[in-house]
Amino acid sequence: MTGFRSLPEGRKARIAVLDDYMGVAHRLADWSCLADRADVTFLTHAIPPADLARALAPYDALCLLRERTDFPGTLLRALPNLKAIAATGRQNRTLDTATAAELGIAVMTTDGGGNGAFATVELAWGLIIGLMRHIPAEAAAIRAGGWQTRLGSALRGRSLGLVGLGRLGSRMAIVAQAFGMKVIAWSPNLTPERAHAAGAEFVDKATLFGSADIVSLHLVLGPSTRGIVTAEDIARMPRHALFINTARGPLLDQAALHEALASGRIAGAGIDVFDLEPLPPDAPERLLPNVLATPHLGYAVQETFENFYRQSVENLDGWLNG
Repeated sequence: MTGFRSLPEGRKARIAVLDDYMGVAHRLADWSCLADRADVTFLTHAIPPADLARALAPYDALCLLRERTDFPGTLLRALPNLKAIAATGRQNRTLDTATAAELGIAVMTTDGGGNGAFATVELAWGLIIGLMRHIPAEAAAIRAGGWQTRLGSALRGRSLGLVGLGRLGSRMAIVAQAFGMKVIAWSPNLTPERAHAAGAEFVDKATLFGSADIVSLHLVLGPSTRGIVTAEDIARMPRHALFINTARGPLLDQAALHEALASGRIAGAGIDVFDLEPLPPDAPERLLPNVLATPHLGYAVQETFENFYRQSVENLDGWLNG
């Protein structure tokens, strides 16, 4: 463990599993192998950022769910007892790994989602179909004793505009083709050749927003992509168009999207990610009737979480063994 903070001496290690909102982490892996050397606490509630340093001060190690709670360098420096972080996923843009290394905090990661690798794509299509066929409203009508209330629309012959054509965007294109849709795509570094190879037509940004029936966002959040979808882009969208975001909230101008939805400038939106998570009770997204909102369910499937927590337990076991 040279270079890393030492394991606790004379007592068991204290480990906290963060952001276990659904209370499932304890049953998706065998944590009992740690019991002789550690006490594990599962935190099923979100901790306000201002309270994190105080709440996490007693713990020697933390198990982080990928890109949920932010761990900037300032927070890491405020946790002198923290010795190890078991982070789920390969990349965690919300964790300052450079500062962790500087402080001697061991950081361990897991591989991807296994059979849940494309779960976010599946959710995006669930949002699209839910909006196109008004499934939430029609299901509510059934529960209320009613029957058909409105006509939906078919996907065949429609155009899907993909902002981002990487691993997930390319998978979106494959599904769209199966539905008989036209696929157009744009991103800052996309080329016509790469778009064609993925089964999409490369267009410029203005054309995509101005012509797509459905715009779906599939970019990684970073300094160059923060706010990349502007109010001007949203204003170009046709009135019947839908906007889908299963990527990250800060990629777009949230106020402009809210205004377009509230005024009926666009038909609807499927949103799984938000600037602030968990979503506050008074958030406007909860009140707009043309929004189908889900609580960051993208990769949150059984297969992914089993993979994440099983490997996290293995990582913590290795850390406790030195």
